[in-house]
Amino acid sequence: MRRNSTIRLAILVVLVLGITSLHYLTTTQKDEYHDIYRRLYYIPIILGGLWYALRGGVATSIGISILYAPHVVFQWGHHQGVPLEQYLEILLYNLIGFLTGILSQREIMQRIRAEKTAQRLEESYAKLHEQADLVLEIEEQLRRADRLSALGELSAGLAHEIRNPLGSIRGTAEILKDGIDPADKRYEFAQILIKEVDRLNRVVQDFLDFSRPAAARRESFDVLEVLRDVLTLTRQPTQKNQVRVVFEGEGALKVPGDREQLKQAFLNLVLNALQAMPAGGTLTVSAGAEAGEAQIRFADTGQGIPEESLDRIFNPFFTTRSEGTGLGLAITHRIVQGHGGRIEVESRPGEGAIFTLHLPLPAAAS
Repeated sequence: MRRNSTIRLAILVVLVLGITSLHYLTTTQKDEYHDIYRRLYYIPIILGGLWYALRGGVATSIGISILYAPHVVFQWGHHQGVPLEQYLEILLYNLIGFLTGILSQREIMQRIRAEKTAQRLEESYAKLHEQADLVLEIEEQLRRADRLSALGELSAGLAHEIRNPLGSIRGTAEILKDGIDPADKRYEFAQILIKEVDRLNRVVQDFLDFSRPAAARRESFDVLEVLRDVLTLTRQPTQKNQVRVVFEGEGALKVPGDREQLKQAFLNLVLNALQAMPAGGTLTVSAGAEAGEAQIRFADTGQGIPEESLDRIFNPFFTTRSEGTGLGLAITHRIVQGHGGRIEVESRPGEGAIFTLHLPLPAAAS
């Protein structure tokens, strides 16, 4: 921008000095040439007004008047009637410079106003877009809340009715198993029965946990310590799946909330990552403070999540695995929201997934 201004100023100076030199170097006998030179002065005057608005137009016309006036007085003074015409020409120079500058300045001001209006419209559009996204997000949260409310009412009633017969079935199966020879094939069937009853019981327990989440206890605890405990608990399935675990975190990261609830959320995410890597891979768990919040990331190198499923993975009963219940991530999402945080997911099929938990830090730490 500054370079363009310097070039324009140099052009004006060259034009004014060049035309003035022609006046002084050309004899007055060649008055037809001087008429042409006088008209040429309008070029730098108009350019000065267009490039530098009112200040440029007036400054250029005044500069030309100062340079041209001695030529009129000393070289044309002895010509009768001619100096008056040229004095009027000087007056016209200044008038043209003033008018050109005024018009140019108005055009510049209109352009500036148009740019400001366009900027305000762009900001308004961005704000409306942001508000629209927020409305959609709130609407989705309301729909999820409705689903959770319906699920809570349904599961609370069914869970108690189901658990009692499940307990009877399991007890009966254990009695039958004790009375069967381990070499008998029926012994294996009894074990399968007990195993399936236990699985159903876990599903029922998930229903209960989801329908009646315990109130979060607000106490400050070290997130890194809880993450180490979770990784210790999952060491056996991690080794079984041949998954390499990388833990990134130093010192202490204090977060207010319920230690056991967040531990359950972390455990769900680790188990979810292990299930996404049945043939082995790498699980990277990292935690740190950024922008006044704690950020805990769980990154795996598993199968990834299809793009069309990313918006539904936190919905109850939605799962991409045949043996899954679809409640693990939903419970994790509820726990994180209950702590005033949020959870984000990034994934591409075949490239793994990254779950990031954002939890508020204490006011003193932020």
